[in-house]
Amino acid sequence: MHKTLMPGQQVPPLSVPLVGGGDFILNVEAPEHFTVVLFYRGLHCPICRGQLSDFQGKLKDFADLGVDVVAVSMDSAERAEQTRTEWRLDSLKLGYGMDEQTARDWGLYLSDKVQDKEPAVFSEPGVAIVRPNGELYHWSLQTAPFGRAKAADIAGVLKFIIENDYPVRGQRAA
Repeated sequence: MHKTLMPGQQVPPLSVPLVGGGDFILNVEAPEHFTVVLFYRGLHCPICRGQLSDFQGKLKDFADLGVDVVAVSMDSAERAEQTRTEWRLDSLKLGYGMDEQTARDWGLYLSDKVQDKEPAVFSEPGVAIVRPNGELYHWSLQTAPFGRAKAADIAGVLKFIIENDYPVRGQRAA
């Protein structure tokens, strides 16, 4: 059975190594307002490349709002390093090595390799917006790589949320 995270509840732990050194541990060094976690498919995904490049270009906008951004995949260290270099992601925090259990705990959809360039198993995309106390504010899951949120749209929405103290919505499942 698929697990669904609910807004207003605590998110599962998330701790991954970062390309370039160190670790990302969700909310250990919490930003003022939110952390945006971009779960991405990995090096093999050209749509992920566009999304992560888009977010890298808006990092100052997020920082000005008191929002941290990190991208996380199940890729190996080598694939993540290649992603950083080939995609020119010199500023975006790039986490790697998320294990399958963590992906399941977060409720991410998993896919099996169908092309040679893909890893054996990888997570499909998701965007989590998490408060500094670990409470999920917003959760968006995808079963395929299409239909990604744009960085400017998310930054604009977060600006509205922060300025208007907009409450968590969608706390009950249908």
